[in-house]
Amino acid sequence: MQFNFNLYSTPLLFAFIQGWIYAGMFWLRASRHGRWSDGLFGVLIAAFTFEIWEYMLGFAGIEILWTTLEFFPRNFNLLIPALTWFYLKSQFNTHLQFRWQDLWHAAPFSLYLGYHLLVFFQGPDFVDWWKTEVHFPWGIQYVEGILSFTLTALYFYWAYQLYRQYRSWSPTQFSNPELLSFDWFRNFLLAYFLSSVIGWSMTLIDLWLNLDFWHDWWDELFNAGLIYYLSIAGYAQTQPRQLVFEPSAQKAPNLEVAKTDKLSEAEMQHWQEQLTRLMETEKMYLEPELALADLARRLGTNSSVLSAVINRVFEKNFNDYVNAYRVEAVKSLMADPALAHLSLLGIGLESGFNSKATFNRAFKKATGVSPREYVAQTL
Repeated sequence: MQFNFNLYSTPLLFAFIQGWIYAGMFWLRASRHGRWSDGLFGVLIAAFTFEIWEYMLGFAGIEILWTTLEFFPRNFNLLIPALTWFYLKSQFNTHLQFRWQDLWHAAPFSLYLGYHLLVFFQGPDFVDWWKTEVHFPWGIQYVEGILSFTLTALYFYWAYQLYRQYRSWSPTQFSNPELLSFDWFRNFLLAYFLSSVIGWSMTLIDLWLNLDFWHDWWDELFNAGLIYYLSIAGYAQTQPRQLVFEPSAQKAPNLEVAKTDKLSEAEMQHWQEQLTRLMETEKMYLEPELALADLARRLGTNSSVLSAVINRVFEKNFNDYVNAYRVEAVKSLMADPALAHLSLLGIGLESGFNSKATFNRAFKKATGVSPREYVAQTL
């Protein structure tokens, strides 16, 4: 077999190789740092490479999948949706553990795998007979397609809901939630969604217009670009170290939540004073990665109690509470002639902000104007 390098096959080949290189890099990093998320993402990238390998080989003139390996399972369409969902879960909870009951998510793919292998190992003659008399006449290929579409829609909905819950939860726990890759999670879901929409649109157009093999190249080229983007951008993301987000725990009542609802006025005042002392005397807000759990450990209580105090007494979430101190620190530094050599961003970083975007957004939210406008108006 000789690979025919041409305009159609070459871009897909490079993406295929890129995917496997980065899958190996993710698996290596997972073994070094013990991160489930990296291991899962490596599997996901490898699974995406099998979305393009049929066309890559077909455009290159290699017919092995339609001769020797006819009816052999060729892709992971029925597993990719579950992998996508589990990857997000493992990113949001660094302590996520695989459980035996999670195996049911692989049941559709296992049925597909078992069915195709069972038929394939009966030999080429049986495969030809089965396709002609059973698989196509009974519409099994359509059942597989509908199941793939259903799983994609279902798991995307679950993943999106998980992302929304996480985004609502993180400002109550972290002073700089941008550190937790909101843009990456959003872009990851968007890229996966676009890939699915384009793929299914091309399938419908193929059925409608009865297009030939070569017209599907545009769909496969988009998938090749998806592999490049996901592998490079995914590997570059800052990985959370100790992040524990359990969406089910946010909805289910527990004893800690019940206790916070019963805090007396004296207890509320006590924790208010303790928090204020910690922030004003020890200036904890200057730590860019400050989390609610850090304050709870310093004060010898739990995050739920402090969250209740911040919400009920200060009427803010944790992110806004900490940023209010940072904004006041920025104002103080702006008025200090000894710091006139510092840029606005430098002052923001000195005050505990971690980036220009975070600094500008928090300052404008607190004051109604940007840092530059504030300087022009007051100094």
